[in-house]
Amino acid sequence: MSEQYRTVDGRGRAAFEISGSEFVGHVQQAETIEAAENFIEDISAEYDDATHNVPAYRVRAEPLREWASDADEPSGSAGKPALNVLQQEALENVVVVVTRYYGGTKLGVGGLARAYARGVKDAIDDAGIVEQRPHEAFEITVEYDDSGTVRGILESSEATFEASYEADVAFAVRVPVTEGSELRDRIRSATSGRAEFDL
Repeated sequence: MSEQYRTVDGRGRAAFEISGSEFVGHVQQAETIEAAENFIEDISAEYDDATHNVPAYRVRAEPLREWASDADEPSGSAGKPALNVLQQEALENVVVVVTRYYGGTKLGVGGLARAYARGVKDAIDDAGIVEQRPHEAFEITVEYDDSGTVRGILESSEATFEASYEADVAFAVRVPVTEGSELRDRIRSATSGRAEFDL
């Protein structure tokens, strides 16, 4: 898989009406299949009075995982058009749900396909698109004496981190995959091997 990939810049939402049916598109980043499935569950629960909640996602696993469901709409009228938009936009680590409240007028397979595709596209437009690099997360635990050194190294890197100060100091670190092992080597060296890593 390529280093960089395109995804949405946070959460997006868009609503519109077609022939009395109301559509609401929801989109969010999802770095794992579990995160994508949780988002789908959350939206389906929040809009459990809707006629349909149509999900689709593309997640960077090995290999790339793509999934969509018509959610009881006619076959091929909902999930596939939603997924097609993600493919056309070349978005990864992204999950969408398009909610539909039926308004009494049937739209036909073509009308539904256009509506669900629009729900995804409009939600993506609302969220915006960003270039991302794959990241990894790990935890570093050090004694107080080494915590300033480790914090300095982290601050001078491309990592983001949160520190918690208890009996020892724990840093929860997120760093581009390409820089993870070099960063750990620098910290090992600077602390003479005293830093503990939980990968």
